[in-house]
Amino acid sequence: MRIDLHTHSTASDGTDTPAELVRNAAAAGLDVVALTDHDTTRGHAAAIAALPEGLTLVTGAELSCRVDGVGLHMLAYLFDADEPELAAERELVRDDRVPRARAMVGKLQELGVPVTWDQVARIAGDGSVGRPHVAEALVELGVVPDVSGAFTQEWLADGGRAYVGKHELDPFEAIRLVKAAGGVTVFAHPLAVKRGEVVPESAIARLAEAGLDGIEVDHMDHDEPTRARLRGLAKELGLLTTGSSDYHGSRKTCALGEYTTDPEIYGEITRRATGAFPVPGAGGPA
Repeated sequence: MRIDLHTHSTASDGTDTPAELVRNAAAAGLDVVALTDHDTTRGHAAAIAALPEGLTLVTGAELSCRVDGVGLHMLAYLFDADEPELAAERELVRDDRVPRARAMVGKLQELGVPVTWDQVARIAGDGSVGRPHVAEALVELGVVPDVSGAFTQEWLADGGRAYVGKHELDPFEAIRLVKAAGGVTVFAHPLAVKRGEVVPESAIARLAEAGLDGIEVDHMDHDEPTRARLRGLAKELGLLTTGSSDYHGSRKTCALGEYTTDPEIYGEITRRATGAFPVPGAGGPA
């Protein structure tokens, strides 16, 4: 089995619609794909409706969190999307995205960049607007060569010249909420230092004590020594280890299935989940 547990669609900051994503996942030879858009489950229904036969969908979301001043992302799988407390927190994060993006546009304009809100809104479309959309505007204007080039201290990285904070969950609270909604939590790309400051291993240990299920190890932003370090930490803390592409369509260079999760780990994730269950494809529209 080939299992990719971290992908994004146009419901947040990917470039594939949810229907395109599941069709592309099947074409890439995946058996299981998780749709984990940022702070939203809005793409799930369209993905399920288009799910090809032979592909299983894991519903999820990637939750924006912050601890001790450091941002982190928490992958939440197979939770009850209608559970009111968790749904309310996701709504708070989403509601803060537009004023935050507008504020980043304002900062960029103050720095002499001729970006406009209309440009960013066009790029975001119906998705949940975020930094990648602002980054793509900078690419369009020739300010940076690619989206990754915008995530520096010069521009949009945490603490960067045009960075603006947003409402983010406390990760300990996120774990509690996801667990209460019957879901499973995995810390996404925990040591992706190229993205900026990362939480210390002591914080990962505290999250494990609070009920964190796993950490994402095999990821494009982790080199081999980092993966080895994370595997050792996971063993020490009793955490599951996952691998995934963090696919964003054409917005990033990673391909669907570039990194995958061991079937035994996937089986344990599904065993622990009680809020929702993987959806087997019945053959969506071509």
